[in-house]
Amino acid sequence: MPNLIKKALKLVFTDDDDAGLASVLKKKNRPLKKFTERELIQLESEIGATIFGEKPAHVTRREFFNLDKDTWIWYEEIVDKDGKKQELTTRYEVQPKGILKVQPNYRYSYLEGDELQNFVLAVKEYYERVSRDLYKRDPQTGYRL
Repeated sequence: MPNLIKKALKLVFTDDDDAGLASVLKKKNRPLKKFTERELIQLESEIGATIFGEKPAHVTRREFFNLDKDTWIWYEEIVDKDGKKQELTTRYEVQPKGILKVQPNYRYSYLEGDELQNFVLAVKEYYERVSRDLYKRDPQTGYRL
């Protein structure tokens, strides 16, 4: 199982991502510099929410974003059949053993099978869209588009 996680993460992130990102951040031409980290996460979240297609009618809000190096967040607000608002926040923690899914009421499980594959695809799509649409960077090279 751990080898599968490593392979999946290598599909998403290259070994030199940290070096490439550092060189991009050192440049003085940073149009997004005026935004706080929180504002950038919000902008990334808006892009992340579009990865999963159109929201169903009962979904009022959806977010998907990368909080830090090892943490991903999925948040969804829905209106149930009684008209009450329901919220669900799922945290995904990237660990050496795998991707730990953490939900309310102490529900913890490691992703497996299709759920793991879908998560990896979503992360890859997120990275590509955010790189291109927000940061105007080629996701493969990190160079300005």
